[in-house]
Amino acid sequence: MCVETVSVPSDTSNFAVLELFTERRDLNSLPVIEGERPIGLISRNIFMSQMSKPFYHELYGKKSCIAFMDKEPLIVDAAMSIEALTFRAVESGEKALADGFIVTRDGALAGVGFGLQLMNVVANMQAEKNRQIMHSIDYASVIQRALLRPSDLALADVLDDAHLEWQPRDVVGGDFYHFARYEDGWFAAIADCTGHGVPGAFMTLISSSTLTQALQQLGPRDPAALIGEVNRGVKSMLGQIEGNGNAESNDGMDAAFLWFDNATRQLHFAGAKLPLFQLDPEQQAVQTIDAERMGVGYVDSPQDYAWNNKVITIPEGSLLFLTTDGLIDQIGGAKDIAYGKRRMRDVLLAQRTACARHVSQAMLDDYQAWQGAQPRRDDLTFFCFRP
Repeated sequence: MCVETVSVPSDTSNFAVLELFTERRDLNSLPVIEGERPIGLISRNIFMSQMSKPFYHELYGKKSCIAFMDKEPLIVDAAMSIEALTFRAVESGEKALADGFIVTRDGALAGVGFGLQLMNVVANMQAEKNRQIMHSIDYASVIQRALLRPSDLALADVLDDAHLEWQPRDVVGGDFYHFARYEDGWFAAIADCTGHGVPGAFMTLISSSTLTQALQQLGPRDPAALIGEVNRGVKSMLGQIEGNGNAESNDGMDAAFLWFDNATRQLHFAGAKLPLFQLDPEQQAVQTIDAERMGVGYVDSPQDYAWNNKVITIPEGSLLFLTTDGLIDQIGGAKDIAYGKRRMRDVLLAQRTACARHVSQAMLDDYQAWQGAQPRRDDLTFFCFRP
């Protein structure tokens, strides 16, 4: 950043400075020194503009150059970091960026720096940081997808007619899912953690690991108890104890947990703000199995809150659907309003005889047509299946 330059003593006349600027077209700023110490900075543009005024040659030509110098230029040490220099330059105002600044070494003049040069260095540094960050996020996406892969394999092995859609809004996301096969049935969960992008991805790691521990301790057959255990685990891990004013965050998740018993064909459902939608073969309407309005893990979620299981007998050929709010809350359409549950139900009814994969594709097509040019609001996850 430091460019070596000529300088002039403080007793140099303005005629001498004018001659120097005339000879040196590359000279944009001229430091003024006393001994070796810089005391000011003469801007070429300001100086030449002033000296071109009528009678200024006669009035100021023989006078000291301090008449036209900036007596309070930005002066920085050569050892200062680029980050600190940038803050100092911004604090000093436009003149430091337009006219430049003085660089010293042990108090003596070392050279000058220029705003355009500084901005170029900062831009290159930021670009490199962004490249490194994006590389890290891309790798985090690989890790996140790898953590979901066992669930994909288990789902494909257990259910012939099912589809699980997972689309993070950014490279990584705040939604996650879990699917596991057992001898007498299967367990499934989808969850929408607070945030999206990198913060949301961190929450998925915390929440999914807490769920894994809860499954090891309690088994899969009581979804309500599992949600309660995850609630306590997330609150404990994040220090979000109810009534604790010292909590540094208020994060958690909305979730739906399922246990399907092969022998009885009964589905045990527990929901924390995420309902279950059911369409039986003989029905002409989509039923909503409501979730409880209590989120998981938040500061205001009681540590001992007990969710309840809803046990549903599933007729052969029934279509079931779970979704996070990324589908329902997406803004779009002619009036820029939310996609909503009604449109979702209409798609399910229209596709009631199709396989789960075709139902899911029809839902995605309708969702994307509704979104149009609107930006994606949130991560998108839904689970469509016939047990």
